[in-house]
Formats: sequence, C-alpha cells, structure tokens
Amino acid sequence: MLRARLLCLALALAAAARLSAADAPRPNILVILADDLGFSDLGCYGGEIATPNLDALAAGGLRFTQAYNTARCWPSRAAVTTGYYAQQVRRDILPGIPSGGGNRGIRPSWAPLVTEFLRPLGYRNYHSGKWHIDGKPLENGFDHSFDIGTGQNNFFKAPGNLIDGVPDVQTPDYYVTTAAASHAVRVLREHAEKFSGRPFFHYLCFTAPHFPLHAPAADIAKYEGKYARGWDVMSEERYARQQKAGLVTHPKPPFERDVGPPYAFPDDIVKLGPDEVNRPVPWATLTPSQQKFQAAKMAIHAAMVDRMDQEIGRVIAQLKAMGAFENTLILFASDNGASAEMMVRGDGHDQSAPMGSAKTFLCLGPGWSSASNTPFRRHKTWVHEGGISTPLIAHWPAGIKARGELRRTPTHLVDVVPTLLELTGATKPATIKGHAVPPAPGRSLVPAFAKDVTVPHDFLWWEHEGNRALRAGDWKLVALKNGGWELYDLAKDRGESNNLAAARPEKVRELEALWERQLEATKALALTDLPAGAADAAPKKGKRKAK
Repeated sequence: MLRARLLCLALALAAAARLSAADAPRPNILVILADDLGFSDLGCYGGEIATPNLDALAAGGLRFTQAYNTARCWPSRAAVTTGYYAQQVRRDILPGIPSGGGNRGIRPSWAPLVTEFLRPLGYRNYHSGKWHIDGKPLENGFDHSFDIGTGQNNFFKAPGNLIDGVPDVQTPDYYVTTAAASHAVRVLREHAEKFSGRPFFHYLCFTAPHFPLHAPAADIAKYEGKYARGWDVMSEERYARQQKAGLVTHPKPPFERDVGPPYAFPDDIVKLGPDEVNRPVPWATLTPSQQKFQAAKMAIHAAMVDRMDQEIGRVIAQLKAMGAFENTLILFASDNGASAEMMVRGDGHDQSAPMGSAKTFLCLGPGWSSASNTPFRRHKTWVHEGGISTPLIAHWPAGIKARGELRRTPTHLVDVVPTLLELTGATKPATIKGHAVPPAPGRSLVPAFAKDVTVPHDFLWWEHEGNRALRAGDWKLVALKNGGWELYDLAKDRGESNNLAAARPEKVRELEALWERQLEATKALALTDLPAGAADAAPKKGKRKAK
C-alpha cells in the first residue's frame, strides 16, 4: 500500500512538474554577434577598452573560455543560424561542391534558419545588422530586418542598407553601429506594444570592429594617446589580466613577426601611406611617426568596440523598460578573431582626411590584431586559436543562476541552435520538403548553464580556404593551407607553441583520419538537395573535374 501511495505521489509530482514547465513562459532570445572582435578586446576578457555593458552581462552570467567560431564571417553566420558546419550547408567552399560555395552557396532546403522552428511556437523574429546569409531576411522567417547589405565599406553611409527591404535614410550623423541598435530598439518597442504576450528572437549583428576603421570623433578622442606604448606592451598587459581572472593558464606565444596579412595587396599598402606597416614588428623598431599612426589606428578600433558596447546598453535598457530583461537569454560572441587583413575598398583612402573619418579606409593590421587576439596565435581566416577563438557571454537571470562564473567546456557556434531548441521546446521535423533532416553537429549548452561541465562533442572540425583543424578532447590537429599537420595538447598549450606532431605521429594519424572522414561526410551532405541545374556541375565518382 505504501509503495502504491509513493508511486501515485511520484506520478503526481512528475505531472505537476510537466504542467509547470508547460506553463512557464518561453524565454526571449537575443543573439549578438560582433565582427572581427579579438578574444581579448572586451574588458571582461582582459582588455582595456571600456565595455561596461558587456562586462555587466558577464558579471551577471557566464563567460566561456574555450568558445569557437569558424574563422570567417559568412561561415559563422551559417553555423549560428542553422546549427550545421557551413560546409555542410554549402555556405563555405569545398572542392567539387557545386552552387558556388563561399558566400554564394545556397543552403539545402533541409537547413532552414532557426527562425523557422521558433515561429510555430509563437516567436516573433527580428534581425538587425549584418546578414551575409543566402536569401533575404524576410524570406527566412524574420518579421522585421535592418540589413547592412552593400553598405559595409563605410560606417557613415546609409546607401546599401535596407529596412524591411526599403533603403535606409541618410542623416548627417549616420553611423551604422548606432543604426543597427536603433532598429533593434524600435522593433522591440513595437513588440512590447503589439505582441507583449509572445516571445521574441532577436538576431543583432554589428559590423564593428570590422574594417574600415571608422568611428565618431568623440569616441576616438576617449582613446587618444592610450596606445602610444604599442602592441607588445598591450598584449602583455592583457595577458596578465587574463591570468588574474582565470581565463587562461597556458604560456602566451610570442608574436609571429614574419606573419603578415592573409592576402597580399601591395598597391593598397602604398595607398595607406608611409607610416603603415604590414608585419607585427617590435614596437621599438618603428619610427616615431609610424608609432603615432599605428597608435591612432588602435584608438579607432577601441572606439568602435566602445560604441558597440554603448549601443548594446541601449538595447538592454529597452529590454528592461519592457519588462523582458529577466527572461531574455542573451548570447554574445564574435564571428572570427581580429583581422590582419590590409586593403583599400569602397571610396578609397584619403591620407589627408582625419583618421577614422568617412574618407579614410584603414585596417587594424597584423600588429594590433596579434595583440587583440591575445593569448593566441594567428588571425581571422586561419584556424589556429587566434582565428577561431571567441568570447562567449551567456546571461539569463530567470534561467542562469550563476553569477560571474567561468565555463571551460569547448563549445562552437553550431551549439547555439540546439541550445535554443532545448530551451524553447522547438523541434525539427524528420523531413523538410521531402528531404530527410540530417543530424547536426552541435550540442546544447543548457547543462553548462547550471554548472561547469563538459558539453560532449566527439570532435570539433574546421576547414577554411585550405586551412584545416580538428579538436578532439584536448588534442588539436591544425594545418595551414598546403602545410603539414601540427599537433598541440591544448590542456597545456592553447598558445600552440609546442608542436608535438613529430613526437606523436600515431596521434596525428588518428586525428587526421577523423578529419578526413568528416570531410567526406560533409561533402556527401553538401551534395544533397542541389539547386536546379547544379547536379550537372557535381563531380562524377572516381573522376576529377577539369579545372
């Protein structure tokens, strides 16, 4: 009898728990992406730039210390919105895959954006900022969109930017970082007025601090003279703060003095003037004029990050004003590491114009990029840790009880979608438009919200422009384009200073086999559900397509 009563009580409690979970309001979601932000640029990740709003989110939530992106902007956007590696959904180049690859690839129909899974649950979906995904926002499950389309080459110009498909309006004080946040505030205000009973998903994508280095003059003035001591000193100071905060424990690798931009544009270097340098040489070897010029560039980069944080503060203020802050999961990350690229695009570069103004086109370059990516090697486009490591902040007062804690589990942007699916109760169908929905590589981060546990991935995989890597546990296999494999024990050496490939050839072979198997599986997946006419371009089995 007692056992029966206990069983009935257990069943009643379980039913009550299910009822309570069903009645609980689904969380709002705000995913924020920065563009070309270095791992150490934020104050809460060791930087000296003023980022009080993001620092407050970190203090009230979690910082992940081993979060990864894809090393480039458009593959990261595919990963964070679909939950697949970009190559699996034809959003990054793989040899022999039709439909263009790169930023021109068309996703399979079985890979819709996460918005399509949230809509049936009553979510309103909003996008503000950079897009860089195939198709148009309003055709991919978003109810409103501010699309920074062709306007990325000048932060002060509106042409090319669209609000719900309509060209944005140029104003005298236009600045695209502010415009993105203003759009976010407007649509959230409308949501509070018209759809307060429904949850929302907001995808807020800043272009800051991507080149060109453009910022309002008042923001730049805050950092005037701050970087006169140079990138070597800045990197050491950031590393010391990271160690003190427990963010890193490995030795900091030395600057790679001979590694310059990933693409050579020698004519553009000339356009940038005599004080530009394309290598992270020791600061003391620069002339006083070069030091002044380089310090001014970093001041603009800092101003861009500072302004982004200010605008995030406005969005947070709107969440609080509408009573949504407590039940909004905020995730913040960067699409790749800081960039060593150096080029001149758009309207060109006027050496006589004030640095950071609309008539200039400056890039951060490998010196400051090396410092911004402290304590890691390499930059955007490379898949060494400097190119793929991102800050990741998670804040959700109603759902994350931890305050100011670190999470050391390796995680990847492909983990965002499964996390959102679990938290919202959204599910994927078995088939979409007659095509089976394949398993995705990501894993939910929800267990890590509660405590510092390892989110179980068999491995994490990268390929970008011939640069390739695989992480399994604490082992990482990585190679440059056309280069041999390097092997690192990331438990001791996330700085990738001690290459163990020669000492552990069996581990190299084991991980290489895993990388190759994933490559073949990725190719097979990318060849499914091809766009009309693309099948003829697919390589025949056993034959190499003519170049």
